[in-house]
Amino acid sequence: MAARAAIIPHLYNKTLKGKIMLDTKEKALEKLSELNIAYELFEHQAVFTIEEMLGIGIESDAEICKNLFVRNQKGNMHYLIVQKGEKRADLSSIGEKVGVGRLSFASEDRLKKYLKLEKGEVTPLSVINDENHEVIVIVDNDLFGIERVGVHPNTNTATVVISFEDLIKYVNDAGNEVIKIDI
Repeated sequence: MAARAAIIPHLYNKTLKGKIMLDTKEKALEKLSELNIAYELFEHQAVFTIEEMLGIGIESDAEICKNLFVRNQKGNMHYLIVQKGEKRADLSSIGEKVGVGRLSFASEDRLKKYLKLEKGEVTPLSVINDENHEVIVIVDNDLFGIERVGVHPNTNTATVVISFEDLIKYVNDAGNEVIKIDI
């Protein structure tokens, strides 16, 4: 298994009402360390699509995940879809399989509200920012059995490679519901 990368300095770099807050990237990396999850950290230029991600030349045997933040038609339920990068997500089919009807992409405002992320930063590691455990994580069955996956650590200027098993451990530790389906 890969050795854990060093955490970048400036761990405590944001304040809110006088309290020291972790940057969301650092918060995710700290949680990985706290859970004894080994990871590799690759820093790179900002990427916004899976195609851009695959084009930056990360040398790893990991499956790069595609992550989508969606909502149901009423807008009262939110989901984070995690799937293989090359797969196309049929939101109608996924909504039917989950039993909530039509799904559509959530707005940037919702992304910021629920996961504290910007467009292009969607990742299952962001569940650490979902303090009320409102976002349900939908994981494609095709990912089970894959040894290593690559996801953003709450920023699209870096990629973390971890075992898929540890990714599920991380999400479970955060307290978010996980649904496994065929996408």
